[in-house]
Amino acid sequence: MIQRIVTGVLALALFLFFLFLGEIWFAMFMLLLSLVGYYEYVKITQNKVLQFSSILGFVSIIYFVVPWSELGVAFLASLSVESVIWSMLLLFFITSVLSKNKQNIKVVALLFLGAIYIGTGFHYMAATLFIENGLFWALFIFISIWLTDAGAYFSGLAFGKHPLWPSISPKKTIEGSIGGILITVIAAIAFAIFAPEIIELKKAITLAILISIFSQMGDLIQSAYKRVYNVKDSGKILPGHGGILDRCDSWIIVFPLLHIFQIL
Repeated sequence: MIQRIVTGVLALALFLFFLFLGEIWFAMFMLLLSLVGYYEYVKITQNKVLQFSSILGFVSIIYFVVPWSELGVAFLASLSVESVIWSMLLLFFITSVLSKNKQNIKVVALLFLGAIYIGTGFHYMAATLFIENGLFWALFIFISIWLTDAGAYFSGLAFGKHPLWPSISPKKTIEGSIGGILITVIAAIAFAIFAPEIIELKKAITLAILISIFSQMGDLIQSAYKRVYNVKDSGKILPGHGGILDRCDSWIIVFPLLHIFQIL
């Protein structure tokens, strides 16, 4: 437990350091985390890191996460999402042909899925700081996710009796899930009181509930695919916590949801 607490405090301090350092710095930090996360994903799915389809996945991650428009790279910034995803898809399929099916449809499909899943997730984390009141929104979302996790854990310990989704994550309970939502709503009310000019109370509560529900769904999504491969942790980079994907599983789902559907 001590190791877990120390790692958590140090990781949080480093994270907040880059968050407050500014948009580009935070984006580069997100790029680093996304590349480590994709490395973990490749290993989880029992693929080789240096095979061409994996390398193509890393390149795709870089494209998604780097804020090209802010860096003045107009060509890359101007590409449509459809053109990028289709081009990625084509290249992944070509990999199957060139490798004479040594990297077959199952392999390239998994790695393509991972690049979209992780790349878009970290892209929208980085992009949040570039919108109006970006630091406020980033703090609101991250704190909501963290409190959901903590609230669900401690509520589950104290009151948990009914399993939430035992076939996917046996230790999670309905009581824990509700507790995570409630503590997130309380925090959101505090945000609305602190900054009423940015977010009104009704929207803060609605956002908190939405974030908390999909934060827990992000956790369950990762538990589901790790269970397929009989993996407990995505990695060992964070002693006591596992890997980057173990810590960012909720972030990867929540941030794209809020941006793509223009909920913020």
